[in-house]
Amino acid sequence: MIECDHVDLIEIAPGQNSLKIYNGTMHGRRMQDLPVDEDAVLTHDEMDVVSDYCVNDLAATGLLMQTLKEQLTFREQMTKQYGVDLRSKSDAQIAEAVIKKELKRLTGEEPKKPKITPGKHYKYRVPDFIHYRSTELNAVLDKVRAADFAISTSGKVIMPDVLKKAKIKIGSSIYRVGIGGLHSSEKTIAHRADAHTRIVDRDVRGYYPQIILNLGLYPQHLGPIFLRVFRSSVERRNKAKDHVDELKKLIKRANDEATLLKQELKTNDDVSGSLKIVNNGAFGKLGSKWSVLFAPDLTIQVTIGGQLSLLMLIEMVERAGFRVVSANTDCIVIICPTGEEDALAAVIAKWERLTGFETEETEYSALYSRDVNNYIAVKPDGSVKKKGAYAEPKIVASSWSSPLNEVCSDAVVEYVTKGVPIFKTIHACRDIRRFVTIRTVKGGAVKDGKNLGKAIRWYYSTDASGSINYKLNGNKVARSDGAKPLMELPDAFPNDVDYDWYIREAKSILIDIGYRSERPTLDQHLLLAAVI
Repeated sequence: MIECDHVDLIEIAPGQNSLKIYNGTMHGRRMQDLPVDEDAVLTHDEMDVVSDYCVNDLAATGLLMQTLKEQLTFREQMTKQYGVDLRSKSDAQIAEAVIKKELKRLTGEEPKKPKITPGKHYKYRVPDFIHYRSTELNAVLDKVRAADFAISTSGKVIMPDVLKKAKIKIGSSIYRVGIGGLHSSEKTIAHRADAHTRIVDRDVRGYYPQIILNLGLYPQHLGPIFLRVFRSSVERRNKAKDHVDELKKLIKRANDEATLLKQELKTNDDVSGSLKIVNNGAFGKLGSKWSVLFAPDLTIQVTIGGQLSLLMLIEMVERAGFRVVSANTDCIVIICPTGEEDALAAVIAKWERLTGFETEETEYSALYSRDVNNYIAVKPDGSVKKKGAYAEPKIVASSWSSPLNEVCSDAVVEYVTKGVPIFKTIHACRDIRRFVTIRTVKGGAVKDGKNLGKAIRWYYSTDASGSINYKLNGNKVARSDGAKPLMELPDAFPNDVDYDWYIREAKSILIDIGYRSERPTLDQHLLLAAVI
């Protein structure tokens, strides 16, 4: 048996997708599924074909390794720090391994998984600081207090129907609760700051880890020693994060010439990032029946507690005369009249004192939302935050997204921030990677009788007719009319790109995100006239 040092990238890469989809997301040159049947007896010619296929997979693996370089570096550093090989572990697996190691060091015993029978019910224990003024919110609180939270056979918490169906109205917004977090229900709406109005995003710092600490929560089978280990990790991370923020300000004032400060920044940023993995990953393992941290009652206390606390903040802000226009898990977006910033800060500070949480502020000059999970936020310095369908494709941190006609989002951002006409941005782009769509097709896809495989890439072409179809049943793959497969990236930009399709798509995005101009220019009238 050959011994070798190896790292399993599939656990590190977020999303648990196939290597082929990751390759497409990274814009690997060739996307290719196995070119022969899995049980085929290969001819010599087929051996050459399969050999080439394997070489392409190796190239994709190498590209994935380079893309995950930062995550791998974190894991190497943490491996040295804790004396446990963490290089092939996901964020949640790292959290479990680190906490297990620390618990064993402190107690001398190996932590064991608890035995929790599927179907077991739990009640949510309402913290003393949760208080509401409105009749509706107190009615919701009564429902939460009375609800039974059952555990499924997979170990997941089942949200009671009475809460799952609840629509909570505060001010002019509707909110919904769920095991995944609180969400507002806005659709197709835009908000712009001006001389009289500010748009303020308040994000609760380290929300779920801080709930665990504030309420003194710990898995019963592990005991209070869990809190000692977890508190140390959270406090160390917060200290490193604070230092990172301070260093960024110092470097900005030093005009980016402070070499020593930059090195110190990187060191603290690495520490902050690695400890964030432990803190957030630990919460994730509370809901895994395979983990020694499994504690579904804590999952309920943390997620429901987070939502009730955020509803309390929303009510306080609204009762003070401000308007909350969006809420998502651990943050809210507030419309604040210019000159009332101190009054708003006082309300939020009061909530922080009552709950023990801390918020961080981000200001937007505009917020364009298709819905709470898909939006484009513009900051005062012109930088842009894109979420959901409009986000940059990435294989970083704990999230994953795949390319989807990125040139359209580019064009929308250029238009709403700089007034550049949609058609100009799209026609000026000469990178075919910004025009592609990547997706998985269950059972495989075909186009004009040619098998494309299960992981496919295409762009919209003036030279393509018909659609891409499912191999199994012949049904059309969604949004593939006019799509031309691009399983291998070309050396030159294609001359058959259907620019009109991308222009229409970008205009459609503008409508979806609620874009309107109070004083439309002629160009804006022409732009919107095509889709309204």
